[in-house]
Amino acid sequence: MNKYIVLLIVTALPWFASSQEKVEGVVLDSEGGNALPLSGANVYWQDSQTGVVTDFDGKFSIPYLKEFNKLIISYVGFEPDTLVVNGPKKLRISLRPSNELEEVVVQQERDAIQKTYFSPQNVVSVNSDELLKAACCNLAESFETNPAIDVNMSDGLTGTKQIQMLGLTSPYLLITQENIPMVRGASQAYGLTFTPGTWIESIQISKGAGSVVNGYESISGQINTELVKPLTDKAVFVNGYANQNGRYELNVHLNKKLTEKWSTGLYVHGNKRTQKEDGNNDGFLDAPLADQINVMNRWQYQDPEKGWVSFFNVRFLNDEKQVGQVNFNPDTDKFTTNAWGSEINTRRFDTSVKLGYVFPELPFQSVGFQTSYSLHKQDSYFGFRTYDIDHESLYSNLIFNSIIGDTRNKFKTGITFAYDGYDERVTATDYSREDASVGAFFEYSYENLEKVSLTAGLRVDNHNRLGTFVTPRFHIRYTPWERGSLRGSFGRGKRAANIFAENQQLFASARVINIADTGGSVYGLEPEDAWNYGVSFLQGFTFLNKKGDISLDYYITDFRNQVVVDWENPLEVSFYNLEGDSSAKSFQVELNYELLARLHLRTAYKFYDVTTDYKSGNLQKPLLAQHRFFVNLGYETKAKDNGAQWKFDYTLHSMGKKRLPNTSSNPVQYQLGEYSSPYNHMNAQITKVFSEKFEIYIGGENLSEVQQNTPVIGADNPFGPNFDTAIVYAPIMGRMFYGGFRIKI
Repeated sequence: MNKYIVLLIVTALPWFASSQEKVEGVVLDSEGGNALPLSGANVYWQDSQTGVVTDFDGKFSIPYLKEFNKLIISYVGFEPDTLVVNGPKKLRISLRPSNELEEVVVQQERDAIQKTYFSPQNVVSVNSDELLKAACCNLAESFETNPAIDVNMSDGLTGTKQIQMLGLTSPYLLITQENIPMVRGASQAYGLTFTPGTWIESIQISKGAGSVVNGYESISGQINTELVKPLTDKAVFVNGYANQNGRYELNVHLNKKLTEKWSTGLYVHGNKRTQKEDGNNDGFLDAPLADQINVMNRWQYQDPEKGWVSFFNVRFLNDEKQVGQVNFNPDTDKFTTNAWGSEINTRRFDTSVKLGYVFPELPFQSVGFQTSYSLHKQDSYFGFRTYDIDHESLYSNLIFNSIIGDTRNKFKTGITFAYDGYDERVTATDYSREDASVGAFFEYSYENLEKVSLTAGLRVDNHNRLGTFVTPRFHIRYTPWERGSLRGSFGRGKRAANIFAENQQLFASARVINIADTGGSVYGLEPEDAWNYGVSFLQGFTFLNKKGDISLDYYITDFRNQVVVDWENPLEVSFYNLEGDSSAKSFQVELNYELLARLHLRTAYKFYDVTTDYKSGNLQKPLLAQHRFFVNLGYETKAKDNGAQWKFDYTLHSMGKKRLPNTSSNPVQYQLGEYSSPYNHMNAQITKVFSEKFEIYIGGENLSEVQQNTPVIGADNPFGPNFDTAIVYAPIMGRMFYGGFRIKI
């Protein structure tokens, strides 16, 4: 009897399968009767996880879903197409090669922060709409409304903001500009402030092990910044900013399309602060006196018919800062005990070239070349200490992209060369060195929108100080059900720690500098070596006809070797190689949801467990809140025909207590507690858009006016043994209001 039931089921299965409503069709590479089928093209429903890949004959069959009606068809080297499909049917789709289009203008309303369901890597994309929610005067201030990145103050004098991800500071991130390493070496402390916010088109934040294509230094993730393009930026853009504490900024963009193939842009940024602020009355400036001029010229070339595209940048920057006591005058008080002061003067020149070629007959195949050169000169002194560093850097990367069989199987391979020359002096000690490396990489990607996508990469590098080493990295994405995306990753990172450039706050203290020279290749220390492991899950949903998503991340960074920066003795700062364990564990849950029409909620909770074996024992990382809570609310009115509308934005950062470095051996008046107090930090901004060409904005930072009581220890005796500005755990400036305007022509 059972065999007849089985026979009946087997016989009926094809009928049930064929009865399911489907959309079927074929994807071709051009119009006309000689069109060739495109094997491996992606076909999927927009905002869903349902997708298929065309077979060898370019044919596909995808289930018809009533809740979705936009079918997207894409293929590498061809312009994607979006069709409105309201029922099961058969389709014949012809895609046009991208290099046949003279000009393409794509207009689509995008989310300010986008998370991809399909990429194997955990990437968050931030576009210019998100950056405009805050004043965003420079790259360091671009992450206030994004829970993926933590923003902290590095010291009590310079007002420089330092970013962290997965519980680790920015030196463990690979920070690139259009995929060329940018903020590194000598620019690690202040480099994020050297990219004006108006120059930024978008930011891509990758958590965990990055791609082997971009190098071996990434440990906790990568931040890539895309700059505005001369071809697509406004012909004239002017942005002015001012705040109540005497900070003034002006940005001007001038873009022109010279020919059908050439476009150029001139970008000028200036900021100045001459007003002295001392809100806590400790005799020290709450923010530096500053003067910066930043000029970039950018050229863009594209010849889509022949497959060429290129960018050329050249930039010059001059940045001057003065910090210290309010009554400090450099002309009369420098290197004297009249008053404690510091000047940090930076001059930087950099240039870069990007050249890409797409094979006209093989649009899935391309060659790219990137090269950059920079010269960074910083002259500075802190009281009686001097710190000067000249950093000359050269970087080149050659990349070849193609497929194996069909576009589901892709690969990238190439070679990298990097050179860094450091002329570094700490008072009377010379720490100059030269670093050079050459490496080769191969990265394979498999894309299947239905279930699994993965990226596996391997690179081998030879470095004159780090030796020859292998860097493997792996990412995988699995779709367990509709609008769900489960990811896993692991990878290795290795780097030489630039202990002084990355910890310049130590100079603004009386601490003695101790380096445990063990015969290592950099400052007598061994290079840092770590593995990162991570898993994340993203689930999209629709509730009350409003879309949202929830994501969970958990990452572990395990150091095989680390240069430990030990602040636990208040009279010294020590650098030594790790002996024992050091790890950073990070957990985050985030919810994004449209509460009402045009009212968006973004909220997140983060927990960090970052511990290191110091010589005094295993301790939590100092000045890092284990518990963090984040809320962002954004609302905008419906835009009128001329673009006029209102925009409102509110952000809350709730910080748990932070462990403070040990100060118990200090005199009582210079001692701090074991932990700081929790606090809430609130920002808000209102933007009035009068038209597509003009808007104004006003806003406030630190609206709850939380302030650290003693950002400068020993302020009453800055030349004494207990002077220290490095223990900053809360805002120094009180409530601050600002305003500005934007003109777009």
